[in-house]
Amino acid sequence: MTGASSLESNDIERFADGHIARVDSVDARIAPYDWAFARENVDEIAAHWAKISAGKPAMFNGRILLQHRAAITDGVFQARYFETDYAAFMTWRDAGHPGPALRNGFAMGALRARDGAFLCGRMSNHTANGGMVYFAAGTPDRSDVRDDGTVDLAGSVLRELAEETGLAASDVVVGEGWHTVFTPGRVAFMRPLTIDLPAEEARALMLSRMAGLAEQELDDIVILRSPADCDRHRMAVFMKPYLSHIFARE
Repeated sequence: MTGASSLESNDIERFADGHIARVDSVDARIAPYDWAFARENVDEIAAHWAKISAGKPAMFNGRILLQHRAAITDGVFQARYFETDYAAFMTWRDAGHPGPALRNGFAMGALRARDGAFLCGRMSNHTANGGMVYFAAGTPDRSDVRDDGTVDLAGSVLRELAEETGLAASDVVVGEGWHTVFTPGRVAFMRPLTIDLPAEEARALMLSRMAGLAEQELDDIVILRSPADCDRHRMAVFMKPYLSHIFARE
């Protein structure tokens, strides 16, 4: 196992966009990194944030984690993260990911019902990605970092599921392993989850739980049974490659 602050190799630039890999586990840790983009573009970042957050009081410029090193060795995805502002990340993302290769490496709960249908959330219009359909997820932040410097992506999956849908860890079964989906500036870590209800009943339960949340990031739950269902929705770029991959194998 590599040390907490470095990797023997860094494949983050070699993982092609669209690539999907299955791994047994993820070893994610905090490691120092000097991000020149954030340091050299303070005024541009402030201006861009003011523009994209105008009229969206729910958008918050908190601290998040971005991935700057990555390698897959013997079924283990080894990743190193650093902390930065959400505003800097959004400016970098919207500018086309300039500079050295970095990725927003986040975990998602790929939730399926008993009958095999996938259950996704549709983001509310007051969020940064209003109208987009994807699994419960969030860019990792300081709350995901354990005392030993490891980043708890598995815990992030269940936390985001609860925050966005109201489902608790006791409502789902967590599967083994992860699928990693690479897209420009991102790598989505897909963790299989199953809820022991038919899709329609699961959707109704999730909607009822969401109605009781203090803050609602989602305005609907979408049921996906086939690639054709996916085509009817505006989905984040990492969703369709993953779903197409899974549907093609079944």
